[in-house]
Amino acid sequence: MNGLFDFFGRVLRGVLRLVLVLAALVFVFSLLLAALVVVVAVSLWALLTGRKPAPAVVFSRFRQTSQRYTQGVWPNGAGGVRRPMGDVVDVQATEVPDAPAPAREPGSRSGPDTMARSLR
Repeated sequence: MNGLFDFFGRVLRGVLRLVLVLAALVFVFSLLLAALVVVVAVSLWALLTGRKPAPAVVFSRFRQTSQRYTQGVWPNGAGGVRRPMGDVVDVQATEVPDAPAPAREPGSRSGPDTMARSLR
């Protein structure tokens, strides 16, 4: 009688294990399907609006920042070719005085021309 109970116990454990494995597979595949639906929806939305998806923008900003502050991690040029770094030269800083503002034409808007200095 004890052998019969052991046999049914093993069968029930095997069936329970099989049910749990199938439940886990259904969960994983449903999670992957949901992620795929979200990726497709975000991609379509990006195509319709003409903007990059937010994760792509954030990743590109992180990459640009890390390029600026680290050397040799990301390729600097096209095709992975590294551009040579220039020599660092220590110079004495001198103050450059502001040039007098040029005379304005009659009929132009009043006030200082803030872009005149940056355009020269």
